[in-house]
Amino acid sequence: MSRSRSGLAAVLAAVLLTATPAAAERLNIGRAATPEEIRGWDIDVRPDGTGLPVGKGTAALGETIFQDRCASCHGEFGEGAGRWPELAGGAGTLKSESPVKTIGSYWPYVSTVFDFVHRAMPFGAAQTLTPDETYAVTAYLLYLNDILKDQDFEVNEKNLATIRLPNEKNFFMDDRETAEKAFWTAKPCMTDCLPKAAVITGRARILDVTPDKAADAAKKAPPVQ
Repeated sequence: MSRSRSGLAAVLAAVLLTATPAAAERLNIGRAATPEEIRGWDIDVRPDGTGLPVGKGTAALGETIFQDRCASCHGEFGEGAGRWPELAGGAGTLKSESPVKTIGSYWPYVSTVFDFVHRAMPFGAAQTLTPDETYAVTAYLLYLNDILKDQDFEVNEKNLATIRLPNEKNFFMDDRETAEKAFWTAKPCMTDCLPKAAVITGRARILDVTPDKAADAAKKAPPVQ
């Protein structure tokens, strides 16, 4: 399931702004955040493009930035270095035993790409990319996944949300408040809720659920004669 961010910064702002100077002095918990400080937290981007900063970039420019700032972990073409995540490829693998979940095969929205790069990358130097650099890296990642065909196409705050990823249709908004409300109860059962004693049927450590390329290759290799 997918749920767009609810505006963490807005919630924080509402809470902090209720801490009046008198309350802060009485409780000795600090002061209300300034508008500038709140803006420093307010960087989330939603699927419809809300929150995107003004800027622009192309895949051609993004390639240089990616090679310099990102390729050491993600590979020159987004193929992943070592055990770092793959960002490109994986088309048609989601129903396989070892799905490759990349931007092109799995991710829901281009805004998710921009938001994550802007918020958390490069690893160890998060939020050091400018908006223009982030747009350029996003464009390059879309180009690597054949979503953008023209490396000189300019991605900006006006058109980024119009770009669609292949797997978007398989994500939907969290509707549990309506779809599952009939199962809710105001007084949950806390004791003797099962018709019989619980039985352990398996343990996570022996399930072997983590895909392993080396192990998969060994399984597919012909037996030694």
